[in-house]
Amino acid sequence: MAALRARLAGEVDTSDRRRAEYSSDASNYRVRPTAVVFPRTDADVATTVEYARDRGLSVTARGAGTSVAGNAIGPGLVLDFSRHMNRVVSIDPSAGTATVQPGVVLSQLQRAARPYGLRFGPDPSTQNRCTLGGMIGNNACGPRAVAWGRTSDTVREARIVDGMGVERILADDVSVMPGLAKFSRDNLAVLRTDLGRFDRQASGYSLEHLLPERGESAAKAFVGSEGTCGVLLDATVELVALPSATILAVLGYPDIATAAEDIDAVMACTPIAVEGIDARLVDMVRGHRGLVPDLPPGGAWLFVELAGPTPAAAMAAAQRLCRTAGTRHTRIVGDRAAAAALWQIRADGAGLAGRTPDGRPAWPGWEDAAVPPARLGAYLREFAALTRDHGVDGLLYGHIGDGCIHVRLDLPLGDAPRRFRTFLFDAAELVVRHGGSLSGEHGDGRARSELLSVMYSPAVLDVFAGFKALFDPDDILNPGVLVAARPIDADLRLVGLPHGPPPVGFAFPHDDGDLVAAVHRCVGVGKCRADGGFMCPSYRATMDEKDSTRGRARVLQEVVRGALPWSSQAVAESLDLCLSCRACRSDCPAGVDLAAYKSETLYRRYRRRLRPIDHYSLGWLPRWLTVATRMPRVANAMTGHTVLRRLGSRAAGIDPRRELPRLARRPFRRIWRDLDEGALLAESAYVPEEPNALHGREVMLWIDTFTDAFDPEVALAAARLLTTLGYHVRIPDSRVCCGLTWITTGQLDGARARLRATLAALEHHVSAGGIVVGLEPSCTAVLRVDLVELLPEDPRSAATAAAVRTFAEFLAEQPTWRPPVHTGQSVVVQPHCHQYAVLGFDHDRRLLADMGLQVTEVAGCCGLAGNFGMQAGHFEISQAVAENSLLPAVRAAGADAAVLADGFSCRTQLAALAGRRGRHLAQFLIGQ
Repeated sequence: MAALRARLAGEVDTSDRRRAEYSSDASNYRVRPTAVVFPRTDADVATTVEYARDRGLSVTARGAGTSVAGNAIGPGLVLDFSRHMNRVVSIDPSAGTATVQPGVVLSQLQRAARPYGLRFGPDPSTQNRCTLGGMIGNNACGPRAVAWGRTSDTVREARIVDGMGVERILADDVSVMPGLAKFSRDNLAVLRTDLGRFDRQASGYSLEHLLPERGESAAKAFVGSEGTCGVLLDATVELVALPSATILAVLGYPDIATAAEDIDAVMACTPIAVEGIDARLVDMVRGHRGLVPDLPPGGAWLFVELAGPTPAAAMAAAQRLCRTAGTRHTRIVGDRAAAAALWQIRADGAGLAGRTPDGRPAWPGWEDAAVPPARLGAYLREFAALTRDHGVDGLLYGHIGDGCIHVRLDLPLGDAPRRFRTFLFDAAELVVRHGGSLSGEHGDGRARSELLSVMYSPAVLDVFAGFKALFDPDDILNPGVLVAARPIDADLRLVGLPHGPPPVGFAFPHDDGDLVAAVHRCVGVGKCRADGGFMCPSYRATMDEKDSTRGRARVLQEVVRGALPWSSQAVAESLDLCLSCRACRSDCPAGVDLAAYKSETLYRRYRRRLRPIDHYSLGWLPRWLTVATRMPRVANAMTGHTVLRRLGSRAAGIDPRRELPRLARRPFRRIWRDLDEGALLAESAYVPEEPNALHGREVMLWIDTFTDAFDPEVALAAARLLTTLGYHVRIPDSRVCCGLTWITTGQLDGARARLRATLAALEHHVSAGGIVVGLEPSCTAVLRVDLVELLPEDPRSAATAAAVRTFAEFLAEQPTWRPPVHTGQSVVVQPHCHQYAVLGFDHDRRLLADMGLQVTEVAGCCGLAGNFGMQAGHFEISQAVAENSLLPAVRAAGADAAVLADGFSCRTQLAALAGRRGRHLAQFLIGQ
């Protein structure tokens, strides 16, 4: 690859790690590429195609890699356009068009178009990470295609490099490609009778656009070709006007087939979106989120969005729909926030459909079939019978207005690929009987191309082959897709996996103790690449697939497969910038927990071996703080001396540019020895309801290492407030530790030893029904979750985890307590990542709302993340992560805004990078 590398402005990567990251997309397939290319210019693309053609290598174009059909992976060169060729080139408001490069994320285009009152019509559920190049490749649609069409309806012009390395501009002219006009004339009968029969007939090539009566558009015929006919350089697409007013109507039906049978009445009201969702999928969302907005009675629902020139007109349209629909169970939602919450059920459900109701993995493969809407109800009833006959299950949702249904099924990919094959052929025959299409918007890819012989005659397949041959005579562009198809059961990712080794670190209870199953939770949907949010902070800072949750999971999948050793450089590089923030645990629809996988990996790599120095300096930090807190002045003098600090930091594996936090003059445990309840009450801003009659109830305040050594004021504030509520506050009799720093550095034997000591210290209190209140979110999360997963066999673990509360959770359980009111005060709140992901922030959010505050809630990691931001080599990334969300929010809020951050790491980062003091919720509540 050196010759190619020398000719490109972009990069070429042939490393084992990179090839692992790009070996899968969001499909069931695994194909390791020869190399991954990151083109910067049009010339890079043409050069790469020419190089591949000369050497007999395949070329596969890739955007966000969210293809569920397997059309973004290939054995040769994979071109990732999302890194460099990702610009909105221009927007022409008068023409209502935009010109975009293939790597532009759809949400980026929507933001650019919004100031002009415009938007791109199609909007798949992956819109916050999918790219326009991928949408054009698959002919993506989304829920609003009923009003604004498919991607093919929007493309005016496509500039491509074909399989011969020639740049061509495709538009409404078939003469641009030599032989295309004659091809169209010779095949008019097939194009007219077999293709374009209904809107969602996405399988195969959309050659109906070549017909004279359809505009002879080579550009539109190119859409949906899945990278088999050319590599996109840029495209000019039509935009639509934003509706003046929209409203949502939710209709309840006994089941999804009955809902589908009512589609004529729904479509008569000219909706702009019609989505169906099954009750079992809503139950999955409810189980994941805890609650969902109110829905009308039913076993399935249609979410129908209507538009109008005014809110009153939109409301009238919704009322008409509710009168004429075939159900009396309806709800009209005019409030935008409430409507967004309901649409979120659909968005969350799309991800959570990766598990069946009983927790088994569910896979794509038959996730995208479409039939004419009039046939959808009957098709769904027969499809339910088919799945019962084959013993498979899945959750239904989809674009009911277009006749397109999404479902992931617990197909036997790994242990019975022949059963998988048999089911797909039976499903294909069913959809064809109903006049439908194997795919409605995701494309055929490796998942369905072989099935095209069920849907189309040999004559049609010959036409497809002839079309591809015009653009790619040597079959280098995405071979095995659409033409000369790979078998649907070839290259399956789960085939040939070994049985997982017995647990040695975490128990992985949700995966039956199987690490192989745990890391294969990642199916590639790519939410970790989303445009905004908590997950994944390092990816948001670097925009490199290496630093996404998915990229890391792909590397670990190679490890458990036996293709890479635990000790490989590829694994170390992959996990290096994982902050262990745990956002993936809550935000990843598949429930990937990279923080646990990273700890497990470090444990397996270094168990009984010499470790990196920072595993001892930072991983054993509570040990060193026990000594340092006995002489805080000496310790602070040493860390405050620039030369000594830098020398010491380098020796300890800490970045010398990091300022080290100062120890408190006295640790909390020493202060506590000299206090009594009367002193706490005397210093409190509150007076208890019955000041002379403390109730005598007891609560245990968990004093973590960081609060004790660095921020005793936090624990004092909490103790004062709890005392005013009539509680007798206790702390553990002995100094105990949750083992957090041992966990994050993969020293799980040491973590278990500390957790056993914790169980012993809390046993009497917990067994008596007592509550344990944590102040540091990361330590509280360990007691809530990691305790059970590291000591599953100890019966005390579950009881202790159930007794643990965050400070806000505990206050929410006090029936008569009300927070002080600070109407209108501005507050920036940084939820700790572990609280957001493991413990939940809802109670804090409600408490702050009850205080009347104007709250700006930061949606992202602070970037310090415990030991991560302290480690040598992480300083720049730590700063970049803080710039994702935290620092811009603090700057925008101004100097008068209070900044709340319960996490010690968050407060440390705020002080270091923003010069702002962060306060714990307990301090804010008592006015500190």
